[in-house]
Amino acid sequence: MSDERASGGVALFGGTFDPPHIGHLTVAQDAYDALPVHRIVWIPCGHPPHKRPWRLSSPEVRLEMTRAAVAGDERFRVSDREVRRKGTSYTVDTLRELVAAGTATRLFLLIGPDQAAAFHSWREPAEIARLARVVVMVPGGGSFGRVPSPGVKHEQLPVTRIDVSSSEIRTRFGEERRIRYLVPDPVRAIVRREGLYPYAERPYIAAGGVASGGAGAGRHRAMTRATRWTER
Repeated sequence: MSDERASGGVALFGGTFDPPHIGHLTVAQDAYDALPVHRIVWIPCGHPPHKRPWRLSSPEVRLEMTRAAVAGDERFRVSDREVRRKGTSYTVDTLRELVAAGTATRLFLLIGPDQAAAFHSWREPAEIARLARVVVMVPGGGSFGRVPSPGVKHEQLPVTRIDVSSSEIRTRFGEERRIRYLVPDPVRAIVRREGLYPYAERPYIAAGGVASGGAGAGRHRAMTRATRWTER
């Protein structure tokens, strides 16, 4: 281990991880290889402020899936900090707790382009950037082309592009399509055991647009279709 890596830097990788998949694992590995950190800490979000709780698996199950996804890899650790904490999960609160605890000499916060685009709406973005170095992971390289928020220092990190998302995996499973090789086998076993994602996620299209956006977003929720449960 290099002196720079052994100096105590830690990269924080937060998300809902519903479920964690090969895309998450690959970009986390890329970040570990590129940054002067000795560990990537995965932090499943307990109660995210930007997502509807009724569409998420329970925090405890998402924590278990994340632990299963990274088990045996010494580069990765999983924190239950936000799952244990009551109320809405805010990144700035987590960073303050970690700094107060002396968790690392230097903290890096890993975010994706979508998170970076919405970073201005996060609670206290300037304080987040003061407590940790913001790293925008850019799939396929190139440039993000935007700043997460005016005045917020950040760096861009090219990472491997893998076109898979948690929402796509949930939809595939609900449509009785196989998810093997898209998630680690232990994660797939938890999905089957818990009976997760029994419905295919299909947005309802109406005059106001897709349920998740447009003027009609508040009135038209995403519609789903039930499918038969099979092992896949």
